[in-house]
This record gives sequence, C-alpha cells and structure tokens, in this order.
Amino acid sequence: MERLRSAAEGGSQVRQGLPLSVEIVLIGVLGALQTVAFVQTAWWPLPCLCIAALAWRVANASVKRAAGLGWAFGTGWLLAGTWWLFISLHRYGELPAWMAALAVFALCALLSLYLALAMAAFARFRSAMTKEKAPANALLFAAVWMLAELARAVIFTGFPWVATGYSQVDAPLAALAPWAGVYGVGFVVAGLSSWIAFALLNARSKPANLAWAVGAAAAVMAACVGANFNFTQPTSTLSVTLIQGNIPQEEKFATERQGEALTWHLDTLLASKSDLAIAPETAIPVLPQQLPPGLWTAIAQHFASQKNHALVGVPMGDEDAGYTNSAVGFGPSTLSKPADYRYDKHHLVPFGEFIPTGFKWFTRMMNIPLGDFNRGPVTAPSFQVKAERVAPNICYEDLFGEDLAARFVDAASAPTLFANISNIGWFGNTIAIPQHLNLSRMRALEFQVPMLRATNTGATAVIDHRGVVTHSLPPHQRGVLQAAVQGRSGVTPFAWWAGRFYLWPLIGLAGLVLVWRALKLHNPA
Repeated sequence: MERLRSAAEGGSQVRQGLPLSVEIVLIGVLGALQTVAFVQTAWWPLPCLCIAALAWRVANASVKRAAGLGWAFGTGWLLAGTWWLFISLHRYGELPAWMAALAVFALCALLSLYLALAMAAFARFRSAMTKEKAPANALLFAAVWMLAELARAVIFTGFPWVATGYSQVDAPLAALAPWAGVYGVGFVVAGLSSWIAFALLNARSKPANLAWAVGAAAAVMAACVGANFNFTQPTSTLSVTLIQGNIPQEEKFATERQGEALTWHLDTLLASKSDLAIAPETAIPVLPQQLPPGLWTAIAQHFASQKNHALVGVPMGDEDAGYTNSAVGFGPSTLSKPADYRYDKHHLVPFGEFIPTGFKWFTRMMNIPLGDFNRGPVTAPSFQVKAERVAPNICYEDLFGEDLAARFVDAASAPTLFANISNIGWFGNTIAIPQHLNLSRMRALEFQVPMLRATNTGATAVIDHRGVVTHSLPPHQRGVLQAAVQGRSGVTPFAWWAGRFYLWPLIGLAGLVLVWRALKLHNPA
C-alpha cells in the first residue's frame, strides 16, 4: 500500500511540472492576492479561489513539498495583510528600515509555520485522490486549516489578524458567525474550496464528482442566505457621540503638542448632550495625576451633575501598582468619587504594551512610549448607561471573540453593546483601518450585539447587530459622529459555547478528524 501511495505521489509530482522554487513563489503570490477581500469585502470569492488553488497543488504533493507550499501561501498572505507593521516599527519606533522590514518578514514567516505544518499533516494523512475520497480529504484539509488558524490565534498570546473568516463578513457564509465564530466560518470556506479543488482532479473522467462538490457549495451558500436567526432581542435606544481626534502619532505623546489635543477632546466630551460620549484610546494621553490640578475631578463632577455618560481612553496606575491601558467611565453615579467605572485592557499587544521574555533588547531599540502595561481581567463588568450594558474593548482586543464571549456566561449581566476605543495611528493611512473595521463587524455578527467604534484616526463607526455599518466618519479627519443605536440582549450559540469552553470545541473537532484519518491510514479496511 505504501509503495502504491509513493508511486502515486511521485507521478503527481511529474504532472505538476514546476520546480519547487517557482511554485513556492506562485503560491506565495496567491496567498497575497486573497488579502484584497479583507479590505474590499465584495471580493469574498477570491480567498475561496486562492485556497482552492493551494488545495489543488497539495492534493498529491509529498509531505515536504506540501509544507513548503503551505509556508509560502501563509507568508504571502500575512505579508500582504500586515505589511503596515513596518510603519510602526520604522516611522514611529525609529528602527532602521532594513531592520523593521526584516522584523515584519520574520514575524510572517514564523507564523506561517503553522500553515506549513497543517499542509504537511494533510499530505501525511490524506487518502488517494479518487472521486469517492474527495469529501473526506476536504474534511481533513478544513480541519488542519482551522488548526493552523487556531494556533496563530492562541500561541504566544495570538495574532489572528486576517484570519480567513474575516474575508466573509459580506458573504453568505457570514450567517454561520453566530453559530461557529470566525474560525468556524474559515473551516467551512476551506472545506468547500478544497472539495471543489479535489473534485477537479477527476473532473474529466468523473464530471459528476465536480457537480456534487459545486452543488454542495451552492446548497450551503443558499441555506446561509435564507438563514435569519435572531438570538438577541432589541432593548432600548441610546444617543451616542463618537469622537475622532485625528492626532498624528508623532504628536500624540509630544509634550509640546498634547495641550491642544487634550483641550479639543475634553471640550468635545463636555459639550456632548448624548446619552453616551466616547473618546478613543489614550484620548487623555497622560496619567490623571499628571493633569492640571483639579481637572480630573472637574470632569467627573460635570458628568455627575448631568444625565449623560462618557467613556474615555486614558492610561491609569502608578509606579508602585504598575500601569494599565484603560477606559474610564463617568456618569450621574460618580458624584461621590472621581470615576465609578474602569476597564483595564486584558489582551495586550506584544512589544507595544508588554515586553515578551527575552526581548527587552529589541524594545530598547524602539522609541515607543507606554510599552509595559499590566493585564486587566478577562471577565470585566460592563459600563451601565441607562438601561444598557456597554462592554469596552481596547484596540485589537476585538480580534479575540473568544475572550469577549466570557462576558456572556451570565446572561443577566451580558453586554447589550460593545464599545471599541482604538488608536491605530501607529500604522498610518493604510489598509489596517478598513481591516480593523471588518474585524469589529465580525464581532457584531458573532454576538448579534452592536459595536460602537471611537478611534483616533479611523474607522469611527456604528455597527449594528447584523454587522452593517450604519454611521461612520471618513478616516484621517477630525470629526464627531452622532448617532442613535439600539442595544440587544441575548446570547448566540457562539457566545454560549465560547464563553464556557473557549476555543476547545473547535480544537477538539479538528483533532478528532486528524485521529480518524490516522486510524484510517493505519487500518484501511
């Protein structure tokens, strides 16, 4: 059996024809090409086609070749999707250009080892590519694909930017988000795309095989289009004011520039008549005790005497207790103390907000302030605004839906609104802004809860519970967005299982598929 398998693999490599080095470059280009859909979501079929092309090339490849192709696809994918990291490292971190470029490439190349291992596992455990085996092989491909994405999401605190499911926020498969989350959506994309690719291998002799694969994909898409499950119900409506200061990053922490920016943010907050005004991450860029005497108390007293609320990004702490990247809430209940609500960021950015062990030498080369914060709790309470429970998350915390799900374990205290405060001015006027907006849209879909986004440079927006942007400001312009948003109460299936079991159900599902394929190979009968 092994000799037959080896012969089949050897014959397929002859048919492939291309030298490995050339094929790696071409597959890397395909990986990069699919990232268009993470910005322009109307291009959602593009990742399906690119993944299908990768699956077709690894269908009969050796383990070594499949690993190389997986690594190339992943590296092209991440480089095209996260190249803007270079701006933060070079322009603002003041690393030499060559070192910043090398650091970004090294990060993408290392993270792509997960996909390399996934494709190697696929090559090791797949069945011979016959028409009967195409669905089973597609299931295996989807399982190892999802394991690679989960590894990138979890290991070393995780960096799941441009995970496959985010390309589908405007696709029919987005209907699966409240059931399976972004990685479940990616699993289905990989499974359907690879099934069609594997069916193509026998399409000439068995066209019915391809018809079955295409028909299955069409049926799933049609079912998703028709799906309209409301797991959450409307609550009350809040008027909101979202503030976008558009402070250039080079001025954000410059002492001589902070006065004007701080004055504008505070004037805008204090002038708001909305139920809730939100200012972005580090809108107040200094510690409260570093503000002019009495100013912090004056802000609290202003909102204590009004009927409206404010949520503002500000660093908190001191040298003894340590520092946190925080959101502080002010409102009518704060008359007896400066602030009655504080949220401390839980999921910190490596190098930007904490220094991984052994990398102090690297961070010492960068000129980025506020680089070593304490971590807040994962199950922070919500900010009560009238009848609504507003759950803050800061910057890229909205990448981690599994963390946000922990707030839904107790349905009675579960959030009815999300509020993301961000400053991604670190990355300039780049695709990071629409990418981050689409990440927030996926969270709204997963939980069927609206997301309010107040950011320094964009995208400042209101996203409804269906992931639709209802109001927004143009990026890189100073502005104030006023809107009305309706809260939603309830718990989606994803919020229920991810809040209790984290990502283990998906990890377990993929693991079971791998065990099944391993046993099948060991005992073909």
